[in-house]
Amino acid sequence: MNKQQQLIKKMKTILKLSTLLLAIFTISTFSAKAQETDGGKWRLSVGPEASLPIGDLKDGYDWSIGGSIQADYAIYQNSLFVTLNAGYSNFFAKDFSGVSGKDLQLIPVKAGLKYFPVGKFYVQAEAGASFLANKDDYEGVKSTVFTYAPQIGYLFSLGGKSALDLGFKFQGNTKLVEGGSSANYLGLRVAYAFGL
Repeated sequence: MNKQQQLIKKMKTILKLSTLLLAIFTISTFSAKAQETDGGKWRLSVGPEASLPIGDLKDGYDWSIGGSIQADYAIYQNSLFVTLNAGYSNFFAKDFSGVSGKDLQLIPVKAGLKYFPVGKFYVQAEAGASFLANKDDYEGVKSTVFTYAPQIGYLFSLGGKSALDLGFKFQGNTKLVEGGSSANYLGLRVAYAFGL
């Protein structure tokens, strides 16, 4: 097992444990959670994202770098938010016998919900579409696919209305090529968040 496979295996284990902890926290605190109503508040965040392809996508690509901007709107007691997210990811193609493939460039646009079950810890789920930015480099590939992204994260307060938003996600995309494989990956988002 190479280092990348070991890292992916560790990340999957961390994701499973985090999901279990989230379920425990949610069940134990859902009814006890009491915060002041602060509806109508907006929060924006912008920052870089790095990802590791998993499944069949890792056969052709090493990793990706990109960024995203996200808007959160509080709809319930400052613990439940509606989210809108748009970003860009460039997946770097692997070299095969000295021949480099073409990078894969995706532009995901998603909407979803973000819930804070305990303090600044959150769980987020989004769905939308990913657009292939460099479709001309690929023959017979769809230009738009369905995408979904569950995420867990934490807001580290920086004082005032500012925070560092650190999130870990799985992003799934339906098949880019008919009969092909899904383009799934694990990602890390580090963003500067600020309230409006």
